[in-house]
Amino acid sequence: MIQAMKMSWMIDFYVVSNAPKVRYPEAMVELYIDADSCPKPLRAIILKAVVNRSLKAFFVADRPLKDVLKAYEEHTALLRSGIGHEEERRMTRSPITMVVVESGDDRADRWIVDHAPQDSLAVTRDIILADLLVQKGVVVLDDRGGVFTDENIAERLSLRNAMTTLREYGVFAEKHKPIGPKEIREFSAAFDREVTKALKRKG
Repeated sequence: MIQAMKMSWMIDFYVVSNAPKVRYPEAMVELYIDADSCPKPLRAIILKAVVNRSLKAFFVADRPLKDVLKAYEEHTALLRSGIGHEEERRMTRSPITMVVVESGDDRADRWIVDHAPQDSLAVTRDIILADLLVQKGVVVLDDRGGVFTDENIAERLSLRNAMTTLREYGVFAEKHKPIGPKEIREFSAAFDREVTKALKRKG
């Protein structure tokens, strides 16, 4: 029963209340967002880019996010405006996807790793998830606009492991710095840059 309720919240172009399948162009850039840890201001930036730059986005979390669901509904309504044919209207939907997974056991991370193809773009601050995605050829940004690469991921993993050891011994209590206007601007600039590169790769 719980799993069925979870699946009912999964809004995507494959299943929407038993609606017909909706197809999108092959050339669309795909975004995969670790939405559990992605601050709302950054989700707003991503959602705006989906609408303005014709992107396909998957927001993955263990709960439905109201801002993502609202954006899906509003974008769908916008895309359908001016379409007279009823069947075409029903087939027209926003490429914004809210994927709700069961909580715990890194299920959101596993979903992203399983579904993100090479050359797609992901947003996460989880270094282990980022490492797995970089190995697949996914471009990965953290929530401060930094890009995970083959060159820096090993160093960042080592630092994470060291911090984990210190926390276990009670020596260090890591605190994630709250996001502010400066961090939002830096993320926005980096995200726009990487989206532009991805669009160029798609041709």
